[in-house]
Amino acid sequence: MREAPLAGMRVVELSSFVAVPLGGMTLAQLGAEVIRVDQVGGGPDIDRWPLAPSGRSLYWAGLNKGKRSVTVDLRSQEGRELVAELVADSGFVITNAPPRPGLRYEELRERRPDLVHVQLVGRRGGGNAVDYTVNAELGFPYLTGPEDVTGPVNHVLPAWDIACGLYVAVGLLAAERHRRRTGEGRRIELALTDVALATAGNLGFLGEAQLCAEQRRRIGNSLFGDFARDFATGDGRRVMVVTLAARHWRDLITATGMEEVAAALERALGADFRKAGDRYAQRDALAGILTPWFAARTVAEIEEAFRGTSVLWSRYRTMAELAADDAAVLRAEPLMGMLDQPGIGPHLAPGLPLLFDGVQEPPSPAPTLGRHTDEVLGSFVPKERLDDLRTRRIVG
Repeated sequence: MREAPLAGMRVVELSSFVAVPLGGMTLAQLGAEVIRVDQVGGGPDIDRWPLAPSGRSLYWAGLNKGKRSVTVDLRSQEGRELVAELVADSGFVITNAPPRPGLRYEELRERRPDLVHVQLVGRRGGGNAVDYTVNAELGFPYLTGPEDVTGPVNHVLPAWDIACGLYVAVGLLAAERHRRRTGEGRRIELALTDVALATAGNLGFLGEAQLCAEQRRRIGNSLFGDFARDFATGDGRRVMVVTLAARHWRDLITATGMEEVAAALERALGADFRKAGDRYAQRDALAGILTPWFAARTVAEIEEAFRGTSVLWSRYRTMAELAADDAAVLRAEPLMGMLDQPGIGPHLAPGLPLLFDGVQEPPSPAPTLGRHTDEVLGSFVPKERLDDLRTRRIVG
């Protein structure tokens, strides 16, 4: 196999929770040596739910695959001195930890002038924020949920954390390229609120709120701007059907045998269902003609009817159903591989979604907490001193 794209890069990660650990894991999956440094005993996310039957955190293991783990007493000056020396050796650090004495950017840069330092914060200029509070203040919970609900509805996916994690990786790689060209390091700051606000603007939500007289309302499981919704099937399941282009609509009404009915409805309403706007405006009428077709068929029959067409659809599954059906679904996914995670046991886990030259890299286990402390620190700390530091609980 070819050498990993980031082979030879060493990155120190001082982090917890989702965004920065995801950024670090992305770099590790691309071949970088990512050293996650935690407080002795673990950071605030070491026991974060969901937990495996063993009591170990699936969350922590899932976001730290392929990394190395070092534990240090970050509250002590000696511990921070060790980390500062490690950062000076690597030249790269990603963090969402509050700056500590000896580990601030200015102090680290004195040791390594070409340092690339990526800091994630809640709000630009100061102030805490997390995915769910940012999502609330941007208004998304009032666009999510059934039409007849008046209060906010949160969703379970930490979208802004995920976007921030990938921005962390992209920002570091952009700065690394700059350093290769100029020899200069970079200080990068990324705010969770900025990422969320930028995304809301880039997708048109903010422009719509500023420029349009009629404000968007929640529409349940429908799709804003086109025809899409969930349907109940004859065998008690539900499916989601989406049209995003005229060919999707054409194939949908052909597969369901609704060409004549849809044409008659167009004439009656003065609509043109080749247009997304007309499909959206008449979504309730279109759902009315399609609902009986889905209600009269099983999921298997619907799958057969849509086979070979461009119709976008899927049946709804719970996570438990997906996991229980792993022999047919998860095991068939090229992304997934069997991972024997220490303390948790064997289970299917994802590798890197990026394919280089068509090769799917298998997932690597997350380290047990502090597993690489001796190996990493021993590269610049004599064994006698390391033993003394461990005795005094400066290192784990």
